[in-house]
Amino acid sequence: MKMMTKLDSITVGILWDRLVSITDEIVNALVRTSFSTNVRESYDLSCMLFDGRGRSIAQGSYSVPSFTGTGPITLQHMLERFPPETLRPGDIIVTNDPWLGTGHMFDINVMQPVFRKERIVGYCMSISHLPDIGGRGFSAGSRGGCEEGLRLPILKLIEGGRENALILELFRMNVRAPEETIGDLMANASATSVGGRMLLEFMDEYGIDDIGPIADAIIEQSEQAMREEIRKIPDGLYRHAIDVEGVEEAVRLGCTVEVRDGQVHVDFSDSSDAVPAAINVPICYTRAMACYAIKCLTTPKIPNNLGSVLPVTASAREGSVLNPRHPSPTGGRHVIGHFVNPLIFGALASALPDRIQADSGMLNLVNVQGRSRSGREVSSIFFASGGFGALKGIDGAATTPSPSNMTTTPIEVWENLTGMYFEKKQLLPDSGGAGEFRGGLGQEIILRNDSAHELTVSCLAGRTDFAPSGVLGGGAGSLRTIAINGKVVHPKGRYVLAQGDVIVLHEAGGGGYGDPTRRRREAVARDLEAGLVSDHQARDLYGFETP
Repeated sequence: MKMMTKLDSITVGILWDRLVSITDEIVNALVRTSFSTNVRESYDLSCMLFDGRGRSIAQGSYSVPSFTGTGPITLQHMLERFPPETLRPGDIIVTNDPWLGTGHMFDINVMQPVFRKERIVGYCMSISHLPDIGGRGFSAGSRGGCEEGLRLPILKLIEGGRENALILELFRMNVRAPEETIGDLMANASATSVGGRMLLEFMDEYGIDDIGPIADAIIEQSEQAMREEIRKIPDGLYRHAIDVEGVEEAVRLGCTVEVRDGQVHVDFSDSSDAVPAAINVPICYTRAMACYAIKCLTTPKIPNNLGSVLPVTASAREGSVLNPRHPSPTGGRHVIGHFVNPLIFGALASALPDRIQADSGMLNLVNVQGRSRSGREVSSIFFASGGFGALKGIDGAATTPSPSNMTTTPIEVWENLTGMYFEKKQLLPDSGGAGEFRGGLGQEIILRNDSAHELTVSCLAGRTDFAPSGVLGGGAGSLRTIAINGKVVHPKGRYVLAQGDVIVLHEAGGGGYGDPTRRRREAVARDLEAGLVSDHQARDLYGFETP
């Protein structure tokens, strides 16, 4: 193909789609070569592409919002440690430092520079949640950062194509399930190689020596669209505060959203102090979730890139739960960090009533460690979810996570991996908040330890004390409960399941949107027929009399 000389809007659109397709192939390569269910089944990952100046230009269509938000800052830290002029073909840089990466040690950030004619033309990054990183394991139980596992500074996992044997040996000596953990680490490295090769093929096909002009166009268009949507929000200060389940007591989250001429700044300084438990949220994660919340409210259909975040800034008081000081424990940072989205939605509810979402039941993560029936070491996460919050014109989907988007492991895979047997998995009628648009249903999951070994489970969940709120007159969703052998347990506790012990998860329902009495009669009738609501709820909340 001839050298490209003009970038009109149609050409930019074509090239942009091609770059996104490259990141999708990075995701596919990672999933197909990974060893753990965290990646292979649950897609706890993000893959990104950057231009030669380190500007993010595309992400995999299936990527975790928080990783996508932290990745660009992680790349800048990596290039400060290893400036571009010091990098060589075959170098692969990694870190799991919570303060430079995604906010906790369990995620590995892997980056590879892409060389063309002895010059860096781009960078590929792959991020995923590892099966284990040593220490106490994935839980909220650590009292300090040093208890949480093996913390890697920014270093070269592979240098000039040669593996760093010492780093791999450190992994083997420090982690549970070393085969899966190292397998996932190397799968991330391989995926970045796939992305680099495809980027070079793309440049050859279009006769491009520098993707900088394409990046300029993508970033400029995205930023302009974002600012135009922000300008539709009346300038001013918008405040909101919520209480969230902590470990020993509730945590207060507060924010002030300032909107000024196409720019948004979110200040979280009204939030509680950091706590001596692994639920603190480093500012990198807080900022990423703030950017995601604003993007959901403004330009949700535009693929993520640097232009999507330039109009948004965030800050939090140092020493608060949303900006803790090192070395605060942060392993379960998502159980607080996921509330950044509904916090911001609540602040902007009066300004954007047609766009905000009712609260969701959110994810419930159960980390399982022990041995399977065959005696194989297990360290893996079971992802369960409550219902999705309703939006204007849209009922909330059942058992759908928000604001993150991991998927659950299929029953057959989980039983074979862990030796835990599913006694039941079904929707919970009446769990979705009532509204003109109903909240998504939660679910009941009953698991029995049938592995012939003790299994340690660490629960990482919220929504047990503070139900998912509805908006504009919508009702709240049901609360989450976790019980072991019939006894309700702490949602952030760590427990040992003997053979035959049973854990029951009742996942929270999503909040409803709008006055329930305005719900269409045929929609209520349909819910009744499907068993999503009871006769009692249909009558008392929706004013629907059954024949």
